[in-house]
Amino acid sequence: MTATRNAVLFGSGARGAKLAALGLGVALFASACGGSGTPEQEGGTSAPAASGLTCPEPGENGAGAERTKGDPSAVPASKGSTEQPLKIGTLLPTTGTLAYLGPPEIAGSNLAIKEINEAGGVLGKDVEIVHRDSGDTTTDIATQSVSDLLGQDVSAIVGAASSSVSFNVIDQITNAGVVQFSPANTSPEFSDYDDNGLYFRTAPSDVLQGRTLGSYMISCGAQTLGMIVLNDPYGTGLQKNVKEAFEGAGGQVVAEEMFNTGDSQFSSQVDAVVAADPDAIAVITFDEIKSIAPLLLAKGVSPEQLFLVDGNTADLSEDLDPGAMEGAQGTIPGTFAKDEFRSDLATVDDSLTDYAYAGEAYDAVNMIALAAEAAGSTTGEDIAAELVAVSKDGEKCYDFAGCVTLLREGQDIDYDGLSGPVTFDENGDPTEAYIGIYNYDAENVPQPAREEFGQL
Repeated sequence: MTATRNAVLFGSGARGAKLAALGLGVALFASACGGSGTPEQEGGTSAPAASGLTCPEPGENGAGAERTKGDPSAVPASKGSTEQPLKIGTLLPTTGTLAYLGPPEIAGSNLAIKEINEAGGVLGKDVEIVHRDSGDTTTDIATQSVSDLLGQDVSAIVGAASSSVSFNVIDQITNAGVVQFSPANTSPEFSDYDDNGLYFRTAPSDVLQGRTLGSYMISCGAQTLGMIVLNDPYGTGLQKNVKEAFEGAGGQVVAEEMFNTGDSQFSSQVDAVVAADPDAIAVITFDEIKSIAPLLLAKGVSPEQLFLVDGNTADLSEDLDPGAMEGAQGTIPGTFAKDEFRSDLATVDDSLTDYAYAGEAYDAVNMIALAAEAAGSTTGEDIAAELVAVSKDGEKCYDFAGCVTLLREGQDIDYDGLSGPVTFDENGDPTEAYIGIYNYDAENVPQPAREEFGQL
């Protein structure tokens, strides 16, 4: 992250910069080469050794220094004003193959709105949020939802969770002059997409998750790798980076089997991967894991050989036999949801069981609001022009109340979020982030084990 967009909106030329030009270098704090992790997470569990794999013990987890929250009652009045209050739409899944991600992302968004309005809102007015379903790529729900949101004059849309869904609607959103800000898109293809400078994300590109997972499997002792991959921009982008990292560390990919969205039969893919007899199997899917994992396990694959990703590292306690996934592992971008954040989320949704991307959604809404305050405007283009600036090179702050207080006192801010440092480059990508590694317990629930830090 080298470029700044203080009050300048970068055009599509700057957006065309390739990831290669960023000088990618992943700095893993806890890798096969040894090295210390980040502060310890309570309840971390080590992966059981089986099938010749012995993964590193849980590292010290937790991102960054102690966070000091602002006092909502002490926030000074805004120096600006607006006739059009800030209205944010969300395009998050409540149906489809990623529906399990909807509740935590919606809760994170609602918590941010609650705290923003408790601190007096943006430019003197409360912020409104409108939720709509994104569905998945088997339906046209997302397009209809975006049309509805644009018809309500939203300034920004938080979503979608699926990279493929976002590709279906990104032109519709950004051509309308509205910010699209995804808490969960990880496809590398967004980095050089011509989006009029209006697309941002708090989730890092899968260049980082892929490299982390590939390196981590090597650190567990895997020398050969099989892969079952969803054939869409998310799946193939992650596949490419996992493979590059695994082979770059001396491993060999011995099987790569693809399937398409909507497929319901996976026996041929499973048979081909099992026949290759890999040490580890990376399963890059969404909800299809509920069908694929039992097939692999029935073929004699040990759960300790299974490595999942953010699209499927979910609570499977209601879907698989008890203990079926014990010892399997998965990666999810972002830091672990800490106890205080979980308690705060419970004030807006006390039924949450998954927390993936809740922090990223919370950060997205906060940053949109802070950028609007900094711009003195609620129009999409003006908000976009300030998003890079509020993410870096200023006084560090950690929530809306604390950050907006600094802004109204005339200070430059550097918002460090619950999902990590966030810091944007000119492409709207975070250039440093944490990747959480989770181990499945005897109830088929992923438990936090370690966090890896990386930079792009």
